[in-house]
Amino acid sequence: MDVDLIRRDPELVRTMLRNRNYSEDALNDFLSLDGEWRRLVDESNRLKHQRNVASEQIPRLKGEEKQKIIAEMKAVAEMIKRLDASIVELEAERDEVVLNIPNIPDASVPIGCDYDGNRIVASYGKARSFDFTPKKHFEIGEDLDIIDFQRGVKITGSGFYILKGDGARLERALIQYMLDVHHDQGYREVFTPAVINTASVIGTGQYPKMKDDMYWCERDDLWLNPTAEVPVTNMHQDEIFEREQLPLSYAAYLPSFRREAGRNADTRGIIRVHQFNKVELVKFVHPSNSFQDLEALRSDAEAILQGLELPYRVLLLCTGDMGFASAKTYDLEAHAPGADQWLEVSSCSCFTDFQARRARVKFRPEPHLKSEFVHTLNGSGLALPRTMVAVLENYQNKDGTVTVPKVLRPYMKGQEIIGR
Repeated sequence: MDVDLIRRDPELVRTMLRNRNYSEDALNDFLSLDGEWRRLVDESNRLKHQRNVASEQIPRLKGEEKQKIIAEMKAVAEMIKRLDASIVELEAERDEVVLNIPNIPDASVPIGCDYDGNRIVASYGKARSFDFTPKKHFEIGEDLDIIDFQRGVKITGSGFYILKGDGARLERALIQYMLDVHHDQGYREVFTPAVINTASVIGTGQYPKMKDDMYWCERDDLWLNPTAEVPVTNMHQDEIFEREQLPLSYAAYLPSFRREAGRNADTRGIIRVHQFNKVELVKFVHPSNSFQDLEALRSDAEAILQGLELPYRVLLLCTGDMGFASAKTYDLEAHAPGADQWLEVSSCSCFTDFQARRARVKFRPEPHLKSEFVHTLNGSGLALPRTMVAVLENYQNKDGTVTVPKVLRPYMKGQEIIGR
């Protein structure tokens, strides 16, 4: 969050917090700390000016008057030392508070409290009709022996599972298909570490807001990757691009780890799990183009669903349902006919300069001009295993088998049917 913006228009920030269902405590704390910080800075600067004036006078003075001024300046120096120490402490405390203030939504974002306030802006395909009662994905997975829940729980715990045989091959095919499509769209593939430091989760906004939803390796003070957005965005932490380098587009496959909760937290199966695979798209763009680039990013993610011929819809998220760092978000939801649910398989967001400020990623508009913050975007292209759920439930057959989507068959050596 831009500290100068908070100072200039605290009521704008207050309104934003109310629209996003956030407490105003962080804003109130910031205003209090910042007010005291500025008061101490002014006092320190006044005393430093007084000391500088005295330093110029002392060589011209003699006797008691000179000793008196020297003694006074020693006292002033001690006051400055204490003030500056307090300023450093206040600044650190204020900067920590700022980390809890979310991004300001774009004017095009609808105001709403929760999921019910989201707006459907597009849809693709029709929900499949069956001449039999469709199964849910976990029934399909167990009947075909391609998903093993019991052994996943045995080796790790609740919220973990094992893909076996054609289940593992199908997921691998999906990942490879996604990466190939995004490569053809112009994204550069990267494969990053799946363990990241605190500076990185601060940079993209997961910390401190989502710290309780992430897995922390206490001994090393490192975090398991919650989404590839984090390591990919932070690859360019503390860097300055030249204008002609933008936009930069990356695609990354990486396992993700979360203490999942939410609307489907109690759903049986693999809709909400603690470890899952995901292909992520990340862009660094010029500020003047960021919302147009969001539309393009969304289209790139939609191409995967269209290639898989899965029915889906696009939601424009309201203020109360969008992510902490986002200025505008579209969710792509695929239809799962067995459960008759719409499942989020991608969330495409524009963060304006919110992440770039935290990660200190800039660009130089012209060689002679001061650097500015870039805008960042990201979206899943797509998230597994919900894409797997949609594939299994949409492509299931009356005899219990599953038809392999046409675009995935080259990745499964031409296999057309998954059977027992």
